[in-house]
Amino acid sequence: MSSLQQRLRAAAIHFSLSLLVAALAAALVFGLWYPYPYREISGGRELFTLLVTVDVILGPLLTFSIFNRAKPWSELRRDLAVIALLQLGGLGYGMWTVFEARPVHLVFEIDRFRVVHAIDVPPELLPRAPRDIEALPITGPTLLAVRPFASAKESSDATMAALNGVNIGARPDLWMAYAPARVAVLEAAKPVAELKTRLGARAEQLDVAVAKTGQPADTLKYLPLHGRKDFWTALIDGKTAQPLAYLPLDPY
Repeated sequence: MSSLQQRLRAAAIHFSLSLLVAALAAALVFGLWYPYPYREISGGRELFTLLVTVDVILGPLLTFSIFNRAKPWSELRRDLAVIALLQLGGLGYGMWTVFEARPVHLVFEIDRFRVVHAIDVPPELLPRAPRDIEALPITGPTLLAVRPFASAKESSDATMAALNGVNIGARPDLWMAYAPARVAVLEAAKPVAELKTRLGARAEQLDVAVAKTGQPADTLKYLPLHGRKDFWTALIDGKTAQPLAYLPLDPY
């Protein structure tokens, strides 16, 4: 076997192992931290793909460049170990970045849903989260609501904080369970038929989403959903206010 063939074989083995590790990482990211639809709404797919692609490609390329059976085994083993450590370090940093940016809550915020990410929550407010609410869960986003303001001053302060970048839905001191907010959610939501009229040519996407809920359109309502970069639409049950489907359409 020629030197080039040996290097190609070593790089291929390294690439296969890298793909296996990447697949296990993807199962964790998309199965736990970014379940559908958050892998799209929160940009998890793009972020993970960028980080892992660089990691998976770089390691085998380095192996291809340094692999030489003419080297003493101790030297070759050291070189391969350094590459593996660099690759694992890069993957670890990437996974930490994805973890820190993960969605933690879907919060009903006055007249819309907002996806709140771990990085959005002010650390100094974490101790003020209600005792029955896990502030930064690692098992996927939970459904919450913003409680009614206790006073006009609290409302004014929250508005000013939002103007400075701290969204109302990202404040643990304003969180409450979703169930008690059901009436407020249904009052803020609008009939799906109204949205269909305004969508025009894009109404077909709405019909597909309605069909996935398994319910007639006249039993559903919708609310805007503010993601990391843009707005989506959430379809909710017209009686229970539970979100049933999501579609990448700006309802405004």
